[in-house]
Amino acid sequence: MKFRHNAPIAIILAIVITVAGAAFVSSRLFSGMTDAVEADQFRMMGAIVQTAISDAENKALARAELLADLPTVQKLLAAGDRTGLEAELAKMFANQKARHGVDQAQFHIPPATSFLRLHDPANFGDDLSAFRPMVVAVNRDRVPLKGAAVARSGPAIFGVAPASDSGGKPIGSVEIGIAYGPLLAGLKTAYGIDLALFIEEQALKQFAQGVDPERMGEQNRVGRYIRFESTNAQLMAQLAGAEDVAVVNEPVRYVRDAQGLVRGVLLLPVNSSSGTPLGVIAATADFSASRAAVNRSLIWQGVITLIAILALCGFVLVVLRGFLLRPLQVLGQRFDAVSANEPLAPIAGCETFPQEMQSFVTLYDKIRSRRSDADKAQ
Repeated sequence: MKFRHNAPIAIILAIVITVAGAAFVSSRLFSGMTDAVEADQFRMMGAIVQTAISDAENKALARAELLADLPTVQKLLAAGDRTGLEAELAKMFANQKARHGVDQAQFHIPPATSFLRLHDPANFGDDLSAFRPMVVAVNRDRVPLKGAAVARSGPAIFGVAPASDSGGKPIGSVEIGIAYGPLLAGLKTAYGIDLALFIEEQALKQFAQGVDPERMGEQNRVGRYIRFESTNAQLMAQLAGAEDVAVVNEPVRYVRDAQGLVRGVLLLPVNSSSGTPLGVIAATADFSASRAAVNRSLIWQGVITLIAILALCGFVLVVLRGFLLRPLQVLGQRFDAVSANEPLAPIAGCETFPQEMQSFVTLYDKIRSRRSDADKAQ
């Protein structure tokens, strides 16, 4: 083995392995930080959607309780005056629908019979027991409830409050429904996230007879669901397909490319107040910035790693050859001359040799001096 050839190679390999290993660990750490950032983005999306839905539930219930406490409403509902109740509240409902996304307002008489739909006054008298358990529970237990449901006019976020007459006798319940469409559109405007609401097709066909049939068309069918609302139907069709929304019992997260961007997608289950699955809400945000940061980081880490390897290898070669290999070569040549009994010349530049080699320089000078003295004696 020749030290001159093998030692630099061994040291350079050690440098390459060490620097590359450090770069790999650094890239993994950075990727972990990026994953944490994206996890925070997913949590934020989930918090935004869930907070908005919770707020809508509270607003719906607050409006329902307000109507239930109005003496005029109590009087008209107790008297069974449907025409008078509609005349009293029609303008209020129109304003609420135009300004606050209140999509449905309904009055029931026990146990769960529709007395008046302000959003559809022509349809009344139908029994809601089969598909509106929340209405049944409110009239049975006299406790206000809130949550999602599929009604005749479609899915909405409902608040249902019990109503009593002036003497405290139960006379029915009041229901307010807030539509998902304006809610999702408002979230997109405020936070820049796109959303879609998927509702089970079977439930829509069975209970939502008042929904426009066009919304139930093939273009909105996604597996067993109907994409009932969407802020960007084309985008959501790429991000949330039939296999994605097939089974969503808890929040699901994934990242996918769509329309030239990297998008994070969050799927949230939609359940009724009793826990019955109704559908899925899909939310998506642009993750391109975090992914681009990862790519830029990998490029820069590669460049820096290459520069570091070249610089260190160059430094090692200069040090080995200038401070170790060259002095060893010179000393080797001089001692070869000694063994061959050739003329011995002074070592030029030996003062720059490492201190550890100065003893060999001194030994060579002693040999050269003795040989010179011997030649003169002759």
